[in-house]
Amino acid sequence: MSEKFNNRAGKRPDKRPMEGRNLRPLGTISRPERNEDAADVSARGSRGETGRRTADRAESGKQGGFGKQTTGQGYTGRTKSDERRKVFGKSDRKGSERKYASYRLNPSRTSRAQDEYRETVSEAETEGIESTHIEGRNAVLEAFRSGKTIEKLFVQDACKDGPIQTIVREAKKNPDTILNFVSRERLDELSETGHHQGVIAYAAAYAYSEVSDMLAKAKEKGEDPFLILLDGIEDPHNLGAIIRTANQAGAHGVIITKHRACGLTATVAKSSAGALNYTPVARVTNLGQTIEELKKEGLWFACADMGDTPVYKQNLKGPIGLVIGNEGDGVSRLVKEKCDLVASIPMKGDIDSLNASVAAGILAFEIVRQRMG
Repeated sequence: MSEKFNNRAGKRPDKRPMEGRNLRPLGTISRPERNEDAADVSARGSRGETGRRTADRAESGKQGGFGKQTTGQGYTGRTKSDERRKVFGKSDRKGSERKYASYRLNPSRTSRAQDEYRETVSEAETEGIESTHIEGRNAVLEAFRSGKTIEKLFVQDACKDGPIQTIVREAKKNPDTILNFVSRERLDELSETGHHQGVIAYAAAYAYSEVSDMLAKAKEKGEDPFLILLDGIEDPHNLGAIIRTANQAGAHGVIITKHRACGLTATVAKSSAGALNYTPVARVTNLGQTIEELKKEGLWFACADMGDTPVYKQNLKGPIGLVIGNEGDGVSRLVKEKCDLVASIPMKGDIDSLNASVAAGILAFEIVRQRMG
């Protein structure tokens, strides 16, 4: 009971000197003394249990007790894995005799970086397809340094520590990598392992080709170029199905956009049923500018959209590029303005649209029919 409470209750405070009181210093409570005080637990309420827990920690030397603290090498605290604990060493600060902890990288982490990267891709490699989802600082950094094509990189916003900044610098060196700074909650949603460490990368399952390589391929075969351009296809199953259709229709390549579109993921590779191994895919930043450059090579373009003239009544022979729009919005206005004609598919049902991959198949094989006729 405090001195202030004693005064309020009409009791005089204890004026005895401190030397005369029977006090026990913190951190020196012994088990026999606790047993003697067990009878006073009911009077103290919950403080008796707290005192016993405090003394147990003091005797066992656990963190949080009042016992003697140890010095030397220690750990940063509780971590999820013993292997990932950061080791600290001693260092002297000038002008002071106190010891301060300074960060020292464990030498074994260098070799573990490659092990983590291999574990990340091991599951996909067993299926013959490289992994596209990479998590963890060491794994992502190793992916960059190994020359793997990283399409998108998600980094925790406002994270300024050394490893993260190193990854950001590596990403900025690669013009094909889209760098996104997002919240930790967003990273938790994207994470598949729950241990993203503030960074998640998406790598291409297959290497991209160049548009010039597609034109060279058509010239080598002695055929008029036939390209399929995708304006913002987001569903990997649709992209894989279109690549499969392009291969069967004899198209010389598929062109996709860099932003707001699906890349060459493992799902795309599976959906293509192996066609991705034979059909080159190029990725461009500006689809409209690419169309203008291909027009200089003699190609003309037809986009899939609602129009007055059905595709079966239009001339689709010669060097041609077929433009397929987004699943929801269709072909964008700027891209549509650069196309030479609109190829529409007659609709006889109650809904007014087809799946993007189905529309691409219908239009692609109409081009095949006209070339064969």
